[in-house]
Amino acid sequence: MQKGTICIVEDEEDIRDILVVQLKREGYTTLTASSGEEGVALIREKKPQLLLLDLMLPGIDGFDVCRTLRQDKELRDMPIIMITARGEEADIITGLEMGADDYITKPFSPRVVVSRIKSVLRRGNKKDSDSSGIIEYESIHIDQPKHLVTVEDRSVDLTATEFKLLAFLCSRPGWVFTRQQIVDSVKGEDYAVTERSVDVQVVGLRKKLGNQAEYIETVRGVGYRARELG
Repeated sequence: MQKGTICIVEDEEDIRDILVVQLKREGYTTLTASSGEEGVALIREKKPQLLLLDLMLPGIDGFDVCRTLRQDKELRDMPIIMITARGEEADIITGLEMGADDYITKPFSPRVVVSRIKSVLRRGNKKDSDSSGIIEYESIHIDQPKHLVTVEDRSVDLTATEFKLLAFLCSRPGWVFTRQQIVDSVKGEDYAVTERSVDVQVVGLRKKLGNQAEYIETVRGVGYRARELG
């Protein structure tokens, strides 16, 4: 059963071949390109469900590809997973802030790639599915209209900024956010949120979450995420 179409933009033939074999085994259709220009043209023609994008490409690089697609009205919502060399923290942060949905570091396991693809696609399907404003994450219940949070049936008193931070992360499990992305989305009313103060907010939030604090994870050199469940 075909699950959808994944475009792979990667200039290393061996890596492309490995990904194609694994994705086809999982039931996906694949498209491949070896340069940024070729990738953009292919994506505009075929409109795949998701893009696996290497950063280091001949011609226009992965950053330019990402920027081009995010400026295209028809393609700007397509999920993008970056593929980057290990240790390129600055590149990871730049890519996420430009609109990439996730990243994978080389070397990687093809099975991990498939898992991340499924996770990103699930997030996209759920993004607009619940208009009630209720977020259920593990034993954390977030009622956004009423501004109420319960953890293991215990009411938790959060500041406005802590509440927004928790809702932002828990509505996108597994999704890594840079501090600047968090600042842009939270915009605290009770606290002047800056990149530095995000760390302070997370510390305070973890204390109030008690046993559930471990679900708010630090991604070293990048930012924070709510742990992927299941």
